Order: sequence, then C-alpha cells, then structure tokens
Amino acid sequence: MREDEARGRDRREVRVEAARFDDPRELGGLLPPGLRIGLAQSAFQTEGSLETGGRGRSVWDDFALKRGTIAEEATPEIATDFLLRWREDLALLVDLGVDELRLSVSWPRLQPDGRGPIDRGGLGFYDRLLDALAESGIRVALTLHHRDTPSALSGGWMNRDTAFRFGDLAFELGGRFGDRVADWITLDQPSTVMLEGYALARQAPGAGRLFSALPALHHQLLGHGVALEALRAAEVTGRIGLVDALAPVEPASDDDRDRAFASLADVLRNRLVADAVLTGSYPVGPEELPPFLGALAQADPVDLARISAPLDFYAVAPLPPLRIVAGRDPALPTGVGAPPALPFHTAPWPELDRTGDGSPVAPWAVVSVLRSLVERYGEALPPLVVTALGASYPDEPDRQGAIVDTERIRWLGAHLAALAEAVHDGLPVEAVQLWTLVDAFEWQHGYSRPHGLVAVDTRSRDRVPKASFDWLRRVLDARS
Repeated sequence: MREDEARGRDRREVRVEAARFDDPRELGGLLPPGLRIGLAQSAFQTEGSLETGGRGRSVWDDFALKRGTIAEEATPEIATDFLLRWREDLALLVDLGVDELRLSVSWPRLQPDGRGPIDRGGLGFYDRLLDALAESGIRVALTLHHRDTPSALSGGWMNRDTAFRFGDLAFELGGRFGDRVADWITLDQPSTVMLEGYALARQAPGAGRLFSALPALHHQLLGHGVALEALRAAEVTGRIGLVDALAPVEPASDDDRDRAFASLADVLRNRLVADAVLTGSYPVGPEELPPFLGALAQADPVDLARISAPLDFYAVAPLPPLRIVAGRDPALPTGVGAPPALPFHTAPWPELDRTGDGSPVAPWAVVSVLRSLVERYGEALPPLVVTALGASYPDEPDRQGAIVDTERIRWLGAHLAALAEAVHDGLPVEAVQLWTLVDAFEWQHGYSRPHGLVAVDTRSRDRVPKASFDWLRRVLDARS
C-alpha cells in the first residue's frame, strides 16, 4: 500500500472510532490487556532546586538566563519543585493508578563537572525516589540523559569526548540502580536536541550551526552505544532502549521542490536516528538536492557498529504531522542577526482542529509513524513504547476553582483509542506514557503551555488535580 493511501486509512479509522471514547468506562474497556499506561516527566523540567547541594550547571541553566530565550522570561529555578515535593506527586501517581513512571536523572546533579565521582546528595535523592516507587508498585523507566548536558563538558555534544563521559555515568548508575529499573532509556530525542539546540538555536545550548550541527547527532548516538555497552557491563536486569521523536511528513503540494524538501524533512525528522540505531547506517538525502547530510557519510563504521547494537525496545515520542513547503520560512526575519533557518518550512493544516498551542489535532499521526516504523525496519525493530504523548491547552479555573479541561480529555481519549485499536490490530506497542502528571517547565515555552493532569499554584507550588486527572483514573479503573 502506498504511504498516502496508508495515511488516508489511518485518518478515516481514527476519526470514526476515537470520537466515542470520552467515556472513561468505554475507553477503559477498549484498552488491550497487558498494555501498560504510565506518565512521563524529566528532571530539568520538574526538579527545581538548581543551586541545591553540589549540583553543577547545565546547558539549559545557561540558555534560560539569556534574555528572550524563554517565554514570559520564565525561570526553571523552582519548576514543579519535585526535588522537595516528590512524595506528594508519588501519592498522586498511586491515586491515579498508573502502571509506570518514566523519569530522568539530572546529569549535573550527579556529576557537577560531567565527569568524576558521583555526588552523594544527588545519588541519595534518586535512591530514595526509586525505593519509594518500588514500594508503591510503580514500574520505573529511567532516562539517563534528558537534554540537560553539564555545562562543564566543553562543546557539549559537538565534542566526541562527551559520548564517553556519558558512558561513564551509565556504568555508575547501572551498578547503583540496576535492581530497581525496569526500562533504561539512554537518550531522549537526539534528533530534536541536534535540530532545536545545535542547528536552529531555539533550545539549549543555543547554537545556530544548521547542517554543521550533524556531529552533535552522531556523538549523541555514539554516547547511546557506549552507554548501552556500559549498562550491559554493569549487568542491569532491566531492558535498554532510547527515545526517538517522529512525525508524519508530506509535501504541501505536488510541486517537485516541495516533494524533494519533504523527503529531506522526513529524513531529518524520522530516519537519522532510526536508520543508524536499527540498520547501522545513516540515510542520505534526496538526490535532487545538495548533499546536506554529507557530514554523516564519513561516520566511522566502528562507531556505527556500537550505535546499532541490539535494543530491547524502541520508544517513540510522537510529534504533530508536518506539511512541507520548499524555501526558507518567509515569516522569519532576514539580514544581519536573523535566526538560522532550514531550506524548507511548514504549512498549516486548516482542515484539522488545533490544540492550545496551535498544533494540529491528529490521532492518526501517532498510528501512522508507528506503522511506518514497522514497515520500514521489519524484524530489526524491537517492541515499541509510545512516550511523551500529551497536549497543551489553556487551563482556566471555574468559579469554584476547579479546572475542567474538557479539550485535553477529548485529545487524550482520541489518541488512546487510536492506539488501542492499532494494538488490537497487531501493532507491537507495549506501553503508552502520557505527558505529564504536573504542569512543568516546557523548555523555551516556560510555563505558557501546560500539559499536566495536575496544575501547580505558581506561588505556593500546591498541586491542583484537573478534571483530566479524575477522568484518567476512571479510565484505568475500567480496564478489563
């Protein structure tokens, strides 16, 4: 079946079926037995206490200090205050009834200089947290690096040595936490880190290297391979994988240039990581375009062998679908001081509803990228996990102070229903991790794009469960 036909099939099925599942009992009954439902979060976006103990600085600490980089000049210094209030959040997780929690460690909290001995204070915090999760019966997926690279590592991921420092961290944590972690995730979304942080300067570390940033991708993936070896050497009992961010991509028209640049966008978004990790080689761009990806053609085969060592699972962070137009984004300024820009940009989806941040609502997109993975990689693809599945909507309390986030409930219901039906049809998805429990620091958007099931009072940091929290609890209670 052609890709455009498959996309059309996905859209029709999801639009017809998912609309029925705002009802938590009906949706709970649809969820396949054995499909784990959990939540996901990250250290930098939640912990706060950036100056506590011996924690070092991260590239995100530095980036957030630059004027104009974070919406509303928000600061991550407190975030959700998870470092101090994690017991409250654990009680919420238990009340909710989730199967698992994906969380990350803060590399600079554990190794302030990105190398050397592990800080006892940081280690003690994660020890207590993992023990409490185990006692509560909540399965743990632990991300070793979720974007907060220590500032002390000169050059960050542009420096090959960072990959080996990351491997050292993985070995230490594998030996310490190996008995309490079910799933180890080496990296979160390495292509996003490269594109947003090193190529386009929209995220930390704020470099605008465009295609000269490709070594930052390779070194992250090398770090993944080295960390995987380190975890195996530490004899961890859990499974090992990584998170890749994927999105359906299509040209905005039948124009040859739109088609060519849509192919390039598809490679950048969907194949840089997956090809390297699952096949041991990097993809090439369309023949009709300049060799934008030429730097990856020189990759050392020894590196690629380490990068492509077998995984136990492959986690996908689904992104909204992309409709590609050739040419630089005309909305961006030009001239001296203009931001870096790719040779293509995205067009809107006027036929689709939008979330609060303007993203198209497309449950079919999640199913589409997962099916594409299965079709492209076949037996090389391990079992799948869907992670960071969530949407931003404005949350306005009513007169009684309750937050009735009906739009978020509909979004979550539609996407969970789409995934449930795809799993019933044979898609090899083992778990779905929703983003997120508590409204967190959403990178360059600060606190302007709430995703959580629980709001946080900006002054007291008290937790206020939304209607979506109660809705998901009833969905999970209704599972067969």
